[in-house]
Amino acid sequence: MTKQPTINVKELKSRIAKGDFTLLDVRRKTDYEAEPAKIPGAVWRDPEQIDQWRGELPANGTTVIYCVRGGSVSQSVCQQLKDAGIEATYLDGGIKAWIDQHEVVA
Repeated sequence: MTKQPTINVKELKSRIAKGDFTLLDVRRKTDYEAEPAKIPGAVWRDPEQIDQWRGELPANGTTVIYCVRGGSVSQSVCQQLKDAGIEATYLDGGIKAWIDQHEVVA
């Protein structure tokens, strides 16, 4: 698996202000249920069910994803989306980085 492009918290905050992308929370179900707060504007999708929801994403837009720490879950989902022809990137450091930089979660 090749290294996927990442976005940092500052870049994501700027993108959220523009609203020109899809933001997905792809934390594992147990992680999401333990802490259901999300980055504003994000929609949770079960990473284990990617084949069921991948087709809902716009083919001509950008999708930004995040998990807990921007590790294997985000990287795997990002690769699968790219393999399906969807422009995707993930949040470096995941929701943990977002919270550590004192950003609000919804």
